[in-house]
Amino acid sequence: MSEPILYTFTITSSMDLLRLDKYLVQHLFSFSRSHIEQWIQAQKITVNGKWVKPSYRLKLNDVIEVYAWEPIPTTILAEPIPFGIAYEDEDILVVNKPQGLVVHPAPGHYSGTLVNGLLHYHTTWSGINGVMRPGIVHRIDKDTSGLLIVAKHDDAHRFLADQLKNHLIKREYIALVHGVIQEDKGSIIAPIGRDPDDRQAMDVQADGKEATTHFHVIKRYSKHTLISCNLETGRTHQIRVHMQYIHHPIESDPVYAKGFLALHDKGQLLHAFKLIFIHPITQKEQIVEAELPDYFSKILDQLA
Repeated sequence: MSEPILYTFTITSSMDLLRLDKYLVQHLFSFSRSHIEQWIQAQKITVNGKWVKPSYRLKLNDVIEVYAWEPIPTTILAEPIPFGIAYEDEDILVVNKPQGLVVHPAPGHYSGTLVNGLLHYHTTWSGINGVMRPGIVHRIDKDTSGLLIVAKHDDAHRFLADQLKNHLIKREYIALVHGVIQEDKGSIIAPIGRDPDDRQAMDVQADGKEATTHFHVIKRYSKHTLISCNLETGRTHQIRVHMQYIHHPIESDPVYAKGFLALHDKGQLLHAFKLIFIHPITQKEQIVEAELPDYFSKILDQLA
């Protein structure tokens, strides 16, 4: 092929002896299953230099090469995207992200994200995560509101990323869940992996990544419970998956609360309420909080 290789994967673990399409869904998670299957059929993806079917079963030492199918921009457009600011200094910015705002661009969707708004707001951010995620230390889901940290330079980013890796950043979320939780507090320790039947979803999987969520009850309603959650780990959709796992899915979650009548049509009632971390430059503890969005508070008032 004359096109440049975009990704290369070498199969070195027996855990990865999957169908080619399933393996790529797990490793190219910015792309849909249908896109991956189309690229395989179009011979944009090869194994050991040869085209194979999506159902090909991978073997140890197989080399998968994924060829460029879409130009990746060298710059991302600065756009006036509104977002809240909970804290800012010359080293970091703590964003209070509104519900419905995607954090960073992805292939096929390079505008209308928080990153586009950040580039309009400020010209210089950490470059560690590349053009697509300037300054982004961690992320929260599109329909989850609340706090996330953005680094203005590489030194701040490295320090914060190290804290995140070592579980030293304390993240507290507030969620409204279905059902009345009887226990005042609890911990959910269950590994999370991709749902084999739904590429867009995660699930508790025996061979998933370790995940721990602690919760305590703030208030009980007739058919709901308001809880606070603290994360030890930061897996994709962690709180949403764990609350579904204990049969208390988050109110209005379009993925994990299917079959429940939704009180809100914009997505899950989950808010990243508090961050506690060591400031990368001052080395002092930093505590940042963000009040519940108005729509969240109004729903709670209606339930009271």
